[in-house]
Amino acid sequence: MLQDLKLRPLLKSKAEIWLVTGVAGFIGSNILETLLNLDQVVVGLDNFSTGRRQNLEDVKGCVSEEQWSRFRLCTGDIRELRDCHEAVKGVSFVLHQAALGSVPRSIDDPILSNDNNVSGFLNMLIASRDAGVKSFTYAASSSTYGEHTALPKMEDTIGRPLSPYAVTKLVNELYAEVFSRCYGVNTVGLRYFNVFGPRQDLNGAYPAVIPRWIQAMLRDEPVRILGDGKTSRDFCFVDNAVQANILAATSDNRTNQVFNVAVGEQTSLSELHNSLKSNFTKIVGRETQSELESGDQRRGDVRHSLASIARIQEYLGYEPIVRVANCLFLTMKWFASQDCLSGHRCDSSNGISL
Repeated sequence: MLQDLKLRPLLKSKAEIWLVTGVAGFIGSNILETLLNLDQVVVGLDNFSTGRRQNLEDVKGCVSEEQWSRFRLCTGDIRELRDCHEAVKGVSFVLHQAALGSVPRSIDDPILSNDNNVSGFLNMLIASRDAGVKSFTYAASSSTYGEHTALPKMEDTIGRPLSPYAVTKLVNELYAEVFSRCYGVNTVGLRYFNVFGPRQDLNGAYPAVIPRWIQAMLRDEPVRILGDGKTSRDFCFVDNAVQANILAATSDNRTNQVFNVAVGEQTSLSELHNSLKSNFTKIVGRETQSELESGDQRRGDVRHSLASIARIQEYLGYEPIVRVANCLFLTMKWFASQDCLSGHRCDSSNGISL
């Protein structure tokens, strides 16, 4: 999909300077890879609290030596305003991905989530304002919809937050709107819906459901499903998030907007499990020995999630990869190829992040 990105000829003709915060993370490293393949100049900011240096090594192996020379890493923390000012010097476009994700993590430690997701976000806005960047695109979240149950989720209608993490993401949107109004900063929020794909973290305390289940199947460990399996999500391949960031940053139709980034398809946990089982057989050549275990519904979770993507299609020309099953195959194949899966066990008692 990204090979056919509408902006490819324009970006290839002129190298801009981009800042990607959280560059060593799952989404950040995928954005980095795409920008370097488009011959852009990229500054990356990361404190490696959740980001992985191996992700950057993976990117290095996916681009040419000349393209890799266009990347500069700043090891720093968005909670330090000085680090933010240093990273944003000379930058045209900011893609702010750095945050502490996960609903259960925020319930366990709301202060840490607030420090990173609110104070750190404000620091990046201030630094971007002072540097006069062309645009500030940030990772928002579908958790902002909170208790609002109507489907599909429309950008203009949200409910009360259900977790500290959701509160931090709502505050991000409010701060972005204020900075747009008061200081003229061009801000775009991207409400991610359950992004998955290669380089997604499965070794942290709160692994997302897809990499955790893939890991369990590859190791013949039990797959733990929360609730009755009917809980559903709009699972979104990481290439869609990358596309949305680049389109949002460079579009003229962007000031003070918030967009859903999703596929517009609903997949239940039971359907997800069946699809992963089928892909496991194709990749490994045998049926998985993992048994299915049931667990209680998790605090702070919504029952169903489905996005309307009409706004982002209209304003930015965004077009997602529609078939989730194909993307699950690519994701499982990537994880199966990683040496980190060999000979290791993980703690099945960890919370699983949807």
